[in-house]
Amino acid sequence: MNDLLPQAYLLGLIALLGVAAVVVGRQILRVRRDELSLARLGGNASNSTAPRDAATLYELASVQLRKRLYGQAQANLKQALKLADAENAPSEARALMENALGFTLAAQNNYAAAIRHYKAALRAKPEYPVAINNLAFALEKQSNPAEAKALYEQVLQLEAGNRTARKRLSLLERRSGSEGAPRAS
Repeated sequence: MNDLLPQAYLLGLIALLGVAAVVVGRQILRVRRDELSLARLGGNASNSTAPRDAATLYELASVQLRKRLYGQAQANLKQALKLADAENAPSEARALMENALGFTLAAQNNYAAAIRHYKAALRAKPEYPVAINNLAFALEKQSNPAEAKALYEQVLQLEAGNRTARKRLSLLERRSGSEGAPRAS
């Protein structure tokens, strides 16, 4: 019986180390994939001769967003939007770019500008749940919970299983319920 405890401990330690190795390995592969994408798309300044179209710039900006290079992503998304206008890109593509630009601005705490871009995304594609969620979050950060709540409800009408909207709506309802309750002194 005393021999089982050290064996169980060692098996548990091996299992824990195995899980940690898998998690670290996945992270290394993800970072490596992003680095290869940046190199392929010309994400560095020395490769400025790479062909640029709206789709390539959007893909480059997406990689930069994953790497949290918000300033570079913002510049690429603005350029992609200009090219999309020149190329007469479909409205769905424009909605994706506007939403990504709004996300970039929100990540830099520029919620007013982010709201403008989320609304532009919704003009391009009115029933775009991701943009509606993002707009609601930005409005929430701008202290406009009533409008944010209505937008989260709109998302749930479009996608009943949207966990983000459900979670944020629940949080807003709890906050509004606690603000109306009398405080104990």
